[in-house]
Amino acid sequence: MRSIWNGAISFGLVSIPIKLVNATESHSVSFRQIHTEDSGRIRYRKVCELEDREVSQAEIGKAYEDADGTIIPISDEDLSHLPIPTARTIEIVAFVPADRIDPLQMDAAYYLAASGAPAAKPYTLLREALKRSNKVAIAKYALRGRERLGMLRVVGDAIAMHGLLWPDEVRAPEGVAPDGDVTVRDKELDLADALMDTLGEVDLEDLHDEYREALEEVIAAKAAGETPPEAPEPAASGKVLDLMSALENSVRAARRSRGERPAAEETEGADVRPLTRRRSTPKETGGKKSTATTSKKAPAKKTADAKKSTAKTTRGAKKTTPSRKSAGSTGSASGAAARSTSKSTAKSASSAKETAKKTPAKKAASRKRSA
Repeated sequence: MRSIWNGAISFGLVSIPIKLVNATESHSVSFRQIHTEDSGRIRYRKVCELEDREVSQAEIGKAYEDADGTIIPISDEDLSHLPIPTARTIEIVAFVPADRIDPLQMDAAYYLAASGAPAAKPYTLLREALKRSNKVAIAKYALRGRERLGMLRVVGDAIAMHGLLWPDEVRAPEGVAPDGDVTVRDKELDLADALMDTLGEVDLEDLHDEYREALEEVIAAKAAGETPPEAPEPAASGKVLDLMSALENSVRAARRSRGERPAAEETEGADVRPLTRRRSTPKETGGKKSTATTSKKAPAKKTADAKKSTAKTTRGAKKTTPSRKSAGSTGSASGAAARSTSKSTAKSASSAKETAKKTPAKKAASRKRSA
């Protein structure tokens, strides 16, 4: 970094030789003016009005034009002998808390570099004093032909200086606020707070100049003889009827962009089923309820058991059926066995039916006795 000003910091009776360097740089893309017909450069030439000829930079000086048009030349030597102590000195005049400085006053930023080995000790002393006090130094200095106001603070291991506007250079915000009384409801403030919480914080290191990047892409495409990329179509936004709708839509959009599911959409796909009212059944006495239940369920259970046993017996009979390849006596013996099996199956089925018929009667008799 190249120094733009050499001088010293006046810290009471302590003098700290320093160099002033720019703390910021511009990355903006600059353009040249051209003649649109043949792309010829348009240049501004410095011409003396009296001699009507172009002059070089070495022949150009400074002057002040009076109200009546009189030109008063001012040389660099005249400026170097100004009767002020800040001509080559950054004079610290006070130490104040940082929150006393209005951000509207902040201007360009510079780094103050220690000039030479003798400046290392007092430079470090001032830096550590600023750190321990949690304050900033207010100073006056002269740069580019005028006296300015500055604020010194610690940035890392260096001392930085922010140029400040004089208090009378900051305009009052008169006529900027909306006219009339505007009432904001608590619900609107709650939605605004929710939007702020959803957007959250951001790391300033992740922010970059998208306009400059897009402009560089256009220049690169035209230099390569390609068609410049076109701007994407803006997303169609619905008509917002009131401030509440705008806030609610903003909160939803911010949550979607962060990968969160808005609360309004969590129940959007859920099935809604009406609750059915259960029929109330009158209470019965313990004896009647158990008797009725037993009488209804017992026949079904017995019948199911009988059917199961019948099915098992039938499957057993099928398995004992002889194959067609068997001959003579084997076939007749197998036939007799099959007939006897079928008879036993029929008997089992009939006995199961009788059991099923008798069971309700017995249950009914027991119900009468209990009554």
